Amino acid sequence: MLLNHLINVKRWVIRSIAGAYLHSREIPGGSYAQDSDFRQSVKRLPFVHIPPGSAARYRCCVYKERAIVRLRVLAGLGFSVESDDEMTSLLEYADRALKRNQIEGPALTIIDIACKGCVNARYYVTELCQGCLARPCESVCPFGAIHVEDGHSRIDKAKCRNCGRCKEVCPYHAIAKIAVPCEESCPTNAIQKDENGVASIDHAKCISCGCCVAACPFGAVLERSQIVDIVRALDSRKQIYALVAPAIAGQFEASFGQLVTAIRELGFSDVVEVALGADKTAVDEAEELRERMEHERPFMTTSCCPAYIQAARRHMPELTPHISDTPTPMHFTAEMMKTKNPRNINVFIGPCVAKRKEAMEDSCVDYVMTFEELEALFEAAGITPSKCEAAELKKNASAQGRGFAISGGVASAVKHALGDDAGVRTACINGLSKAAMAQLKAYAKNGAPFDLIEVMTCPGGCISGAGVAMRDKKAKEGVEKFVKESEPLEIAKE
Repeated sequence: MLLNHLINVKRWVIRSIAGAYLHSREIPGGSYAQDSDFRQSVKRLPFVHIPPGSAARYRCCVYKERAIVRLRVLAGLGFSVESDDEMTSLLEYADRALKRNQIEGPALTIIDIACKGCVNARYYVTELCQGCLARPCESVCPFGAIHVEDGHSRIDKAKCRNCGRCKEVCPYHAIAKIAVPCEESCPTNAIQKDENGVASIDHAKCISCGCCVAACPFGAVLERSQIVDIVRALDSRKQIYALVAPAIAGQFEASFGQLVTAIRELGFSDVVEVALGADKTAVDEAEELRERMEHERPFMTTSCCPAYIQAARRHMPELTPHISDTPTPMHFTAEMMKTKNPRNINVFIGPCVAKRKEAMEDSCVDYVMTFEELEALFEAAGITPSKCEAAELKKNASAQGRGFAISGGVASAVKHALGDDAGVRTACINGLSKAAMAQLKAYAKNGAPFDLIEVMTCPGGCISGAGVAMRDKKAKEGVEKFVKESEPLEIAKE
């Protein structure tokens, strides 16, 4: 993924927090380095990033830039920016982070002073307009919002409903849309401007998909990281396991075996593929679908995407009877590890922001870390995965389980588990847009010409999640290669 300044800043924050903790450990000989205290190091981070004497680069002054960095650090420590009283120092927040047992509350938070306060989304006519005789923009507008004045089309803001039909028909492409990235990306209208014109999240509507996190070019929307909790757990004597999502295969310039070694070097007791849980999900969803079809029940949707489940609960309750009752791959994998030892600490590592919300409702999952955070942790610990020796796991998942990471993979795995002769009709919602939600509601009301509908909130599947380290075609190619090299899922014969 092409690194821009914003991505570099986000990773710098996590890397610096993790590095501050790692360097604060007691060194051999019983002494501490002069700069080793974690809390003091965290307190200084805004000045480390923007040293005294620096000139402002992006904001009105360095003081505002440092204030924003402070709030980024606050979110990196796992706190809600909205609850900051501005009087509490980062040293105190760092101390609270070291003492807490778990992170509660919403997964996302907003830095109000980082928000640009974008103008309202609207269509406008550019200078490319030729004032043509055909005037298709005027003819197509159903609201009478367009008229030609002095040889130039004009849009009446009071009448315009932002349908975009004028833009579609203009032969000169003279009509443009001013978009608000965070609002545009949100499928549930959970993020809107408040009375001050600044972005605000309605957590009653929010499905924690993280689309706004990836969309905002100012980085005003952030995840509340659990990196401090994770490095503390790694520093304990407990058994801590990394449950890695299958999308990891396309995220780093390293083989899966090298990543296993690198993750172990961080201090994890072992690495477990979440694709193992996906294998069980595929088999159980197949059996559930078989029973539904035998009883001529309506279509079934998959249950793997936590953002979709939240969307159904909050915005599409009519879909609830159609959702599979089968738990997610993350749950099955974490449950397997807790069954072996209830005291094991499970850290899910994946591309999904919504997994933070799911984990809060699942006692089998202790912490969640994104691939982006994993990369920052590697850097903080001085570990280069591509230079590690390749290791092997005790048990490998199937090609179908590993394919869950790509859109269409879940439905394909369920069909495989059912057998080729089952005659299952499948469809895939490849991105949970407003239009896709309307389509799902229509299916719930009128029925669907499918037996199984896979729903992926992120277009392309989990490889496009908001917490990925790599977002280009290499991510998909890496998973596809991983799947191709894997053995097929074995299905028990009756």
